[in-house]
Amino acid sequence: MTERTRQRVPKRIAQTVLHSLKAGVVPRIGLPYITVGRKDEIAALLHDFGVVAEGGASFHFIVGRYGSGKSFLLQAVRNYVMDKGFVVVDGDLSPERRLQGTKGQGLATYRELIQNLATKTRPEGGALTLILDRWINTVIQEVASETSIDEDDPRFIVAVDKKIDTVITSLSELVHGFDFAKLLNMYYHAYLDDDRETKAKVIKWFRGEYTHKTAAKQELGVNVIIDDSDWYEYLKLFARFFRQAGYAGLVIMIDELVNIYKIPNSISRQYNYEKILTMYNDTLQGKAKYLGILMCGTPQAIEDRRRGVYSYEALRSRLTAGKFAHVGAQDMYAPVIELAPLTATEMLVLTEKLADMHARLYGYDRMITEDELAKFIKIEYGRIGADTRITPREVIRDFIELLDIVYQNPTTTVSDLLNSDQFSGVDDDSSDDNGQSGKDYTEFTI
Repeated sequence: MTERTRQRVPKRIAQTVLHSLKAGVVPRIGLPYITVGRKDEIAALLHDFGVVAEGGASFHFIVGRYGSGKSFLLQAVRNYVMDKGFVVVDGDLSPERRLQGTKGQGLATYRELIQNLATKTRPEGGALTLILDRWINTVIQEVASETSIDEDDPRFIVAVDKKIDTVITSLSELVHGFDFAKLLNMYYHAYLDDDRETKAKVIKWFRGEYTHKTAAKQELGVNVIIDDSDWYEYLKLFARFFRQAGYAGLVIMIDELVNIYKIPNSISRQYNYEKILTMYNDTLQGKAKYLGILMCGTPQAIEDRRRGVYSYEALRSRLTAGKFAHVGAQDMYAPVIELAPLTATEMLVLTEKLADMHARLYGYDRMITEDELAKFIKIEYGRIGADTRITPREVIRDFIELLDIVYQNPTTTVSDLLNSDQFSGVDDDSSDDNGQSGKDYTEFTI
């Protein structure tokens, strides 16, 4: 292997990355240090988001087995698009959070998304107030640069009002836009008056935290609240507003579609798939602008014709791959992107990055050699099964555990663990029909 270019990873980030990966979850920070492969998928998605920034919209499903890297890809793309100036909202579905429900499950999803609303300068989420304040400050600065009016002159506020009204008027023409625009205007004037109480109430409304219309009417003077049936319409409004506020657009990322697949009631499942169809049609027919949507699910959650997304005929007919799509020649611009397994070489590069990160975190010279890295990958692929079945989660978990054990037990070496029966033995379920292990990696070298 050629000489490695090692990156000095801050210990705080290294600890978060290693602990998250060992626990089987994707870290929200530090991904650029360990991203391997997925170049085609990321390139295709970023191309689509370039169209979104020009006023278009996009929708993609990312499909892969548990542990195949769906959530990892989602978080990697999240970091990329925030760097490109997009606002991102992301969240996982659960039994309490759906796309549509009768007991507030859809609204719960909206609240989760808004809570995680993030930008490049606020990647951890909770960026709504920041965006609104930044928008007003930007308008004030633009008016100051475009006119010679002094900021203390009453005419200056009139000029700012006029510029704010331009944004608000453009939104009021959309579905639910009138009340949305009214609340933006209310926030703007509360900002000027330093009325923190009114600002907090408007933010509460935007977050979907009003449960009764009477409370919203009394406190804000609006007769509507965000609920299960229309939360997605408000995300479309936010996408338009964010563009007006100087961002590239809005990207919605929803993971764990399997929780819709698991809904026992068939009618409830169909309502959720109907909501997906609405979102899909909006983006592909031009009804939504400056909006990108990514949803992640397992092959079963998507392709099962009894309970999955494909059980809804209108979606299946739109999403099923054409006659020319096959393994090795995948259409990355298709609405469904199926994740291929990482190759053994890509996994080798990933484990090497993790070994360097582990050594940096705990302050030692890296103990595992390149030959031992190659042997680890060879054993993992032979032990777990063919490379069509292996997942990064399984390999990463084993590798970090190996590094932790060797570090904590100085008398134990990497070779001792790799040569142990517990590790090098082949699992029964990794053999093919002839009783042979999934693949021969005896020739695999760095």
